[in-house]
Amino acid sequence: MTDELLVVRAQLGERAALAELLARWRTPVWTYVRRMLDADRADDVTQEIWLSVVRGLPRLKDPGRFAPWLFTIARRSVTDRLRGEYAQAGERSGVGEVVVEDPAEAMVDRAVLVSVLSALPVPEREILVLFYLEDLPVEVCADICRVPAGTVKSRLNRARRLLREHLEEKGYRP
Repeated sequence: MTDELLVVRAQLGERAALAELLARWRTPVWTYVRRMLDADRADDVTQEIWLSVVRGLPRLKDPGRFAPWLFTIARRSVTDRLRGEYAQAGERSGVGEVVVEDPAEAMVDRAVLVSVLSALPVPEREILVLFYLEDLPVEVCADICRVPAGTVKSRLNRARRLLREHLEEKGYRP
């Protein structure tokens, strides 16, 4: 069954359709959030996302655009969390900019990648995650991030360059 049909059925009050929709998208949403935040915060933010989805689903006008709508909610939730943490950290330290790092993963290569991704600026990291890891086309990434497709392409280019530079600094040669 397509997402569009599941959305329509969920909007009509069918709980089984809503449960199937949530089950289908649970892992991709958590994975996206996890790549932007650490695991503990990803769990909290993911719960907030699903609450927003359940509340907002009746108002979704175009059921065929469920995935971009869902990732827009996820993006907004991640941004809100980071913005709040940056503000709190800035108040505590008197500095406005804080680097948030992901904890190291068990495997060395994964740990390096996670470390390098977390060192990238949020807009570039977000585009890399959406485009390469969530496998979304440029147009959908642009829609989610609310920027023109050209901006997505330039962020992708910059993100790849920064990623390459960070990996080279850590001793990995592409």
